[in-house]
Amino acid sequence: MLLGIDILLTKRLSLIKGKRVGLLAHAASLNAEGRHTLDRLANDAGAKITALFGPEHGFATKAQDMEPVETHEDAQGKLPVYSLYGGDLDSLKPAPAMLKDLDVLVVDLQDIGSRYYTYIWTVALCMEACVESGKEMIVCDRPNPIGGELIEGPEIDEGYQSFVGLFPIPVRHGMTIGEIVQLMNDQGGMGAKVTVVAMEGWKRSMSWQDTGLAWTNPSPNMRSYTAALLYPGMCLIEATNISEGRGTDTPFEIAGAPYMDTDDLMEAFNALGLPGVTAAPTSFIPMRQKWEGKLCHGIRWVITDAAAFRPYLTGLAFIWLCHKMYSNSGFEWRHDPYEFVADRPAIDLLTGSSRFREAITKLCPETLKLLAETPDELIDARSSALIY
Repeated sequence: MLLGIDILLTKRLSLIKGKRVGLLAHAASLNAEGRHTLDRLANDAGAKITALFGPEHGFATKAQDMEPVETHEDAQGKLPVYSLYGGDLDSLKPAPAMLKDLDVLVVDLQDIGSRYYTYIWTVALCMEACVESGKEMIVCDRPNPIGGELIEGPEIDEGYQSFVGLFPIPVRHGMTIGEIVQLMNDQGGMGAKVTVVAMEGWKRSMSWQDTGLAWTNPSPNMRSYTAALLYPGMCLIEATNISEGRGTDTPFEIAGAPYMDTDDLMEAFNALGLPGVTAAPTSFIPMRQKWEGKLCHGIRWVITDAAAFRPYLTGLAFIWLCHKMYSNSGFEWRHDPYEFVADRPAIDLLTGSSRFREAITKLCPETLKLLAETPDELIDARSSALIY
């Protein structure tokens, strides 16, 4: 299998020849041999790199979630490293001054297959900025690590767009970053001069293990393929006061809080009979963020059948269950602003509407399945953008 950056540097070098190049990348922008795209562009292609850009977590991928990153210079003090995740909404989109010394912006980011993961929205805002500044964009495609066939989740209601969903795609979207770019540009009417450099040898049925690539954390808390597979459901826990495992060695693979009873919760969850997953007991002490330094009782997710597993449904069901069991003894929704939005609850931004939160006391396992479904129009739109 060859990545989009491999194809750019071997078969489509004319796209950047003689042009001033900006690069949007992060620590996981590596080829199969572990070489970073910046190194390959500069030393193999002799590209004239004029600026670097980092998404959330930064170009070096060291900042925590929702932690502002400052614009700075690279280690050699030669190139500006522009942060596209600062302290306010305006920082998420490149300013015209950031693009003035480049002709083309090359994007090489490893996505993880979930609408909440902010890298795709950084690319969307970069497309807008390139249109406004008359710049070209090249997107070097990479695999969707959780596969390209299964999809889950609803559209976003009007008024619920945010940096965890700027364009209507399913939660588990089953697309590559290049396909999402084409979808937004074609159906969103962005009019960007963008070229997607496709991979060779990637198939929609592939999961990460099938690609032959080593796992490099695309963000500090996305530490395994298992975490990526769980993320479309377990990111929902960010909208509650339950720990999703940040501050431990296995974020998104565990969940808990001091007010929970492990045995009761595990028994109740397993009784739901959700496909492809069971819960095992665990206790943990987060070293940062929610319940820092406190003993949390909870569960560890055990994926028994990845093909049958439905992470978004599982996340909805888990929060519904915790609300049912602990709403009078500790469970709370997140009250702090989420991704620069203060006037909508985080759970509404993540699910794309207020329906789940407002109906949670009336829901049952069967109606939860309805909330996890993807509308036909979203499926049709997605299908028209697929390139593999």
